[in-house]
Amino acid sequence: MHKHGGDIYTNSGKIDFSANINPLGMPKSVSLAAKNAVDYSNVYPDVNCSKLKKAISIRENVGEENIICGNGAAELIFAVCMAKKPKNAVLICPSFEEYRQALEAVDCEIANFYLKEENNFKLDEEFLDVLTPRCDIIFVCNPNNPTGQMIEKDLFIKIVEKCLENDILLVADECFNDFISKNERYTVKGIENTFILKAFTKMYAMAGIRLGYGICSNTEFLKKIQLCMQPWNVSVMAQAAGVVAAQELGFAERTLCIIEEEKEYLLKELSTLAKKIYGYSANYIFFKEKNDFADRMLLSGIIIRNCSNYQGLDEGFFRIAIKGHEDNVKLIEAWKKLK
Repeated sequence: MHKHGGDIYTNSGKIDFSANINPLGMPKSVSLAAKNAVDYSNVYPDVNCSKLKKAISIRENVGEENIICGNGAAELIFAVCMAKKPKNAVLICPSFEEYRQALEAVDCEIANFYLKEENNFKLDEEFLDVLTPRCDIIFVCNPNNPTGQMIEKDLFIKIVEKCLENDILLVADECFNDFISKNERYTVKGIENTFILKAFTKMYAMAGIRLGYGICSNTEFLKKIQLCMQPWNVSVMAQAAGVVAAQELGFAERTLCIIEEEKEYLLKELSTLAKKIYGYSANYIFFKEKNDFADRMLLSGIIIRNCSNYQGLDEGFFRIAIKGHEDNVKLIEAWKKLK
């Protein structure tokens, strides 16, 4: 089982920098909607997620028929693989490991494409060479998790074109897209043979509620994906919270301002502390430090993400979320004591 960030259950009382959740927490309006929904949770959820799809449709400016909702983005990753039944895939390494787990679950043969440390773990045009007719599916996380690197727009266009040319399903994971400025420049919305993966988890701090969604122009493929998921997979509370969250655009804008401000503070401090900083496009920073760094920080009451169990990484690579200023100061103070 792949290890994740956010393990507060075995590390209670610690400040958690391992999960990339909005430091502002869940909006009060979203929290209230979820709480109120408990009072009518004696009935089954709307199996079609009608109100939720309508709210997402308005937010994303796409048709309701092009939206599918899931119990977190993870459920959709597995359902896409079950519906597609790919025989061969290419996985970028390191990246979100649930892609691999979902592909292995359908007995797909996987070829790894390793990002290079000397290139700061940025995807380059060599990736285009592995996008051949033999490949059935690829997952592209943009910004990438855990490296925090964006794919250059020109390269992404070439990837899309190569996938269309060779009939490769492109699953574009845009779950962290909300944390970058001018994010509409980096979406592949509306492009044929593309499935966009999104979630309310990070921006709206809804990790425990579990709500993700997908956008795809191929409605027949969406029907196949739906058949691979259980009915009533999105709870009454998740649907109610999602409807409200989809309308909280001002909250997202405020978050971006805070993230940029705190990121500037952390990068300035880390420039003299970390061995090397790599990517930081989203709401987290990927860096290199001494191998035992996470264990030593844990003794100081701070949880960070040890990334050594990602395919393509070894010891010494870590990721921290960008949190509120008070917590960020505590992180830096603890770090300095280790020097």
